[in-house]
Amino acid sequence: MKLWSILGNSQKLDGGAMFGNVPKGMWSQWVAPDEQNRIGLACRALLVDDLDGKTVLFETGIGAFFEPKLRERYGVVESQHVLLDSLRAAGFGHEDIDAVVLSHLHFDHAGGLLAAWEEGKAPALLFPNAKYLVGRECWGRATHPHPRDRASFIPELQPLLQTSGRLEIVENEHSSTLGKSVRFSYSDGHTPGLMLAEIDSGNAGGVAFCADLIPGRPWVHLPVTMGYDRAPELLIDEKRAFLEDKLARGVRLFFTHDTGCALAGVVRDARGKFGTIDELAELAGVTI
Repeated sequence: MKLWSILGNSQKLDGGAMFGNVPKGMWSQWVAPDEQNRIGLACRALLVDDLDGKTVLFETGIGAFFEPKLRERYGVVESQHVLLDSLRAAGFGHEDIDAVVLSHLHFDHAGGLLAAWEEGKAPALLFPNAKYLVGRECWGRATHPHPRDRASFIPELQPLLQTSGRLEIVENEHSSTLGKSVRFSYSDGHTPGLMLAEIDSGNAGGVAFCADLIPGRPWVHLPVTMGYDRAPELLIDEKRAFLEDKLARGVRLFFTHDTGCALAGVVRDARGKFGTIDELAELAGVTI
């Protein structure tokens, strides 16, 4: 089994929104803002080849589905579909993917499912040979969004997934597509039913896709949450349990939004503060 970190289109969002109630004087020491108070964010996917015989992509990033006006509004940096370029650089095409696992359907995690925007063309799904795995609660939220995060969903995406004939709604620890090779847990602090995937290495440890429970290294610190989180106190409790479990079992963390780190181990100091060690900026065919 080999792993690649696959960069998609990058994004710039307001730093205050990304760090919730953390003062700018503190978060700006972690990530430097630009003149518009925005910070750079990766939209990184995880590619696993030979995962129980399958080639699996965990998330797809924001993609290039936005028309130019909306691309600028939401801070998407590149106009081309970077995810597809990154897959090709790793030796894969989107047609080679057997399964796409989606932690949730906010556009910065699922937009890469769609082909790049072209004037006059309707949105079209990529990954024609893949099963699309979505948690049941996340699916319900996307199809019946709350006004608070309605703008975070792509209205055309859910009907395309449903009519593809390749959508699997996941409810438990395991899916029928991936079996015992991937274990799912769920979180409600960011969005209902955020689906967190853990890849079983078959030996000590494994890799957990942190999604928006922990977007990157600064958010490993328990009190740090995003303004986008629906229930920050709940998320902190969920994050504590998640990190304690991963620390105890030697499971490494995969970050989607951290521009400088793809994978890291978990540590906790004498005061009980969580942090990271053994950080890797990228993965390129790493065997676990």
